[in-house]
Amino acid sequence: MASTAEPGEGIRLEELQLATRNRGMPLEGLRYDVTPIGMHYLLVHFDIPDVDADSWRLRIGGLVERPLELSLADLRRRPARTLPVTMECAGNGRARLDPRPLSQPWLVEAVGTATWTGTPLAGILADAGVRPDAVELVFTGADRGTQGDIEQDYQRSLTVAQATAPEVLLAYEMNGRPLEPQHGFPVRLLVPGWYGMTSVKWLTAIEAVAAPFEGYQQIEAYTFRESDDDPGQPVTRMRVRALMIPPGIPDFYTRVRSLDPGPTTLRGRAWGGFAPIVRVEVGIDGVWAEATLGPPLGEHAWRSWTYDWLAPPGEHTLSCRATDADGTTQPTVPAWNVKGLANNLVQDVAVTVRA
Repeated sequence: MASTAEPGEGIRLEELQLATRNRGMPLEGLRYDVTPIGMHYLLVHFDIPDVDADSWRLRIGGLVERPLELSLADLRRRPARTLPVTMECAGNGRARLDPRPLSQPWLVEAVGTATWTGTPLAGILADAGVRPDAVELVFTGADRGTQGDIEQDYQRSLTVAQATAPEVLLAYEMNGRPLEPQHGFPVRLLVPGWYGMTSVKWLTAIEAVAAPFEGYQQIEAYTFRESDDDPGQPVTRMRVRALMIPPGIPDFYTRVRSLDPGPTTLRGRAWGGFAPIVRVEVGIDGVWAEATLGPPLGEHAWRSWTYDWLAPPGEHTLSCRATDADGTTQPTVPAWNVKGLANNLVQDVAVTVRA
């Protein structure tokens, strides 16, 4: 199968199947500091596994001094930490690329912010005694399927240093409730700041290994590649992005917005995984102005912004873009790659202000 759609080609049946299994966050969900669970974006690579919490065990092995086997009750007895974390799918924005890479056809809605509760992974790894010759930890989920003609469990890895960062959790609650099946029940990895593919769901095993992991999801599925024979660079942390709640009311089919003239407050959120958000700008028909930032929700969560607009009658294009503390700003021209990953192109919203 070709890796990209033909010029002008509409959504394929296979893409539609993926789109009906997965879901994005409706952009009006940006009004909530913490996204309701039912509105949080969702991507399931294979099937949602049937996991029994009572018999579930997490095995920690490989290059460790003391292999462990932990139950859900064992994890709940350990020190707990709760963090607000913004999570975004690495494929967010894929369907806005031309030619369109064939996969889950995300526009801009593959994001959400939840409060996650779990126990820090670093403490468990310390108890297991990761050996000095271990360079990475491989995380295995219970979901199994075929991708790239390879039958596989979903697996990803982190270096020992990345995995032992204090914010990395083995999470068992989302928004104060046990994880729902589609979000990784009973336990998932949570790696704040990184794209969602890193936070392995339905976690069953952690293995310390002596060489970099070369599984499909690590070196093939989530790499920036300009061509099929390009070895590429790994996808890691979330790129800077701002999104706007589309103002006014929508047309059912086209989603084009309409609103009355006069004072309108535009609202949205901004986030990134490399550095804190320090600036958001709003574009009105290509003319940019500074928005007002709200207080940070947390070190690893999005930040609110507002902009007061005196809307004149007519057809308008509203845009927003974020800048982080490293000076990185969202692009107005997308950077194409084979898998359609991390496309943080500036959002545009078409509105009609009624006379």
